[in-house]
Amino acid sequence: MHPLRGVSVQFILTWAVTAIACAAATWIVPGMQVMGGYMGILIFALTVALVNASIRPIMQTVSLPITIVTLGIFHFVVNALALNIASWLSLNLFHIGVYVVDFWAALWGSSVISIVSAIVGSIVGLDD
Repeated sequence: MHPLRGVSVQFILTWAVTAIACAAATWIVPGMQVMGGYMGILIFALTVALVNASIRPIMQTVSLPITIVTLGIFHFVVNALALNIASWLSLNLFHIGVYVVDFWAALWGSSVISIVSAIVGSIVGLDD
């Protein structure tokens, strides 16, 4: 078996789980609006994955002192900001995605995405 075959299946499974979680967040959180139908959710999920892999670790490292002082509560703010960045990128680069109305929608949306991703990921069997 080719060594990259498992990686591509893992990527597609993770993308599908993230897309399901993003769809759930747009359904539950009133301040998140899908632009572009199902393709908008798929592009937004891809953008969320890219932001989580590239920008969010830098944001978490920079905000570590305030996260420690607030006993981890600031981590929610970092997640909300990362979701806002993913929304902005998907809408401005691809002209479809999910529009996040304000910070509170991003805060609740990132919480819903985290919870649904954990539940669906454990059902599917992802190692995350």
